[in-house]
Amino acid sequence: MAYASTTRHDTAHGAAHGFTALTQAIHGLVERFAKYRLYRRTLAELASVPTRELDDLGLSRTNLRMAAFEAVYGNRD
Repeated sequence: MAYASTTRHDTAHGAAHGFTALTQAIHGLVERFAKYRLYRRTLAELASVPTRELDDLGLSRTNLRMAAFEAVYGNRD
């Protein structure tokens, strides 16, 4: 038995939605990479600070990664 379908698929809307989702995904990746680069730069700058100055700031070399992470991403809470 054959029948005719009158349902129309709006391909332009579907393509636009897919493009928007792709754009958002790419934007998210770019943003994550930018934050990661900022984290690495912050960590490098903290690592270059002399130990005596780190002590004055209340930091030690063992917690530089955590300090850089919190500076870029905020608390882990």
